[in-house]
Amino acid sequence: MRILDKYIIKQYLLSFAVILMSFCVLFVIIDVIDRLPRILRHSSDVMLITQYFLLNIPYLFVLTSPVVVLLAGLYLMSSLSKYNESIAIRAAGVSIFRMVTPLLIIGIIMSALIALFGEFVLPVAEEKKSIILNVHIRGREREDIRMRSNIFYSDANYIFYLGFFDGFQNIIRVIDITEVDENIHIVRKIQANDATWDGEDWVFSNTHIRAFENAELISYTFYQQTIIPEITVTPLDFIKSARNPMQMNFMELSEYIERLKRIGDKYHRQLIDLYIKIAFPLANFIILLFCIPLATASVRAKGRGVIFLIGIAVCFFYLITLRVFLSLGYSEIISPFAAAWYPHIMFFLLGVVFVIKSEV
Repeated sequence: MRILDKYIIKQYLLSFAVILMSFCVLFVIIDVIDRLPRILRHSSDVMLITQYFLLNIPYLFVLTSPVVVLLAGLYLMSSLSKYNESIAIRAAGVSIFRMVTPLLIIGIIMSALIALFGEFVLPVAEEKKSIILNVHIRGREREDIRMRSNIFYSDANYIFYLGFFDGFQNIIRVIDITEVDENIHIVRKIQANDATWDGEDWVFSNTHIRAFENAELISYTFYQQTIIPEITVTPLDFIKSARNPMQMNFMELSEYIERLKRIGDKYHRQLIDLYIKIAFPLANFIILLFCIPLATASVRAKGRGVIFLIGIAVCFFYLITLRVFLSLGYSEIISPFAAAWYPHIMFFLLGVVFVIKSEV
């Protein structure tokens, strides 16, 4: 590794650490001022309250990481420009892109670390924070949504209506299953009072099965107890998660979406949250592309200051654009993929233009 690479990496990481610590302290202070009076109405346990506020740090770290990454990069580039180091580096025949290559590598590594942090640390911290606030401080029972009613879903040529699901006893009551052909004509009608999960299948009680042809009844069968192979969902599929997507890692959220698909429930919002778990960490790399033009800025403080402000403005415009696209996605105006990925693709292309122009 060249001396130049070591120097840039050292200066960047030092700036990053200082800015990150400053942000964490600032946001924790603001959070304490905002929430502490309301929390004290329910509990005065110092240890619990301290744990609650400290568990906010992982969320703040992930949320503010693009801004911290940008500010550290801008500060580094500003320093190189201020002391004419960037001019000396270019005079030695080193291109701007080569000079900032270590910075871009750090951006890629930072994106990977934020993704891993959001996958393994953030869900645990958010779940513990929720338990401390709702159970230990507010004295509420833990949420676990296992009771549902009026469930409609479709699967292949079957339309299902389940009147009530008891997730504690794994019992379904008031069952109506309609089988249709490709022309949406009724082929079979299955009605049962209830069904109990035996560990592998649903055992239906007092079941009426009617077969139709050309809209006319051709057979009728009654079973005291029977198993209907068409019901392939499990009790777990009917249990709605009480956990926030931030409290689930990628695999847990993926499995939850598959469960929602199997019972025909909406999963648009959860799919956006799944995509954003991959897309958002990339912002830490993309945002660094906007630091590079500062290395070619005028050595005059005024020129550096303007570009510094432009860089910060671009960062916040980036985050605002992402929030707008997420809102459009949650409202089902655009697809989940577009909501999570389009802002990152747009700003990546814009960042590439910035890099190319900085070399001119």
